[in-house]
Amino acid sequence: MSSDSSSPPPDRRGLIAFAWVWVGVPLAYGVYELVQKATQLFTG
Repeated sequence: MSSDSSSPPPDRRGLIAFAWVWVGVPLAYGVYELVQKATQLFTG
């Protein structure tokens, strides 16, 4: 087993970053909306 197999090839880093943004932005927005609605629910 070589040590190179643990890291992705350099040409895939952009794709991996894009995938994290693609999933992370809607997730962050959903958490933000959840916190807002929970705050309204518990504070009246």
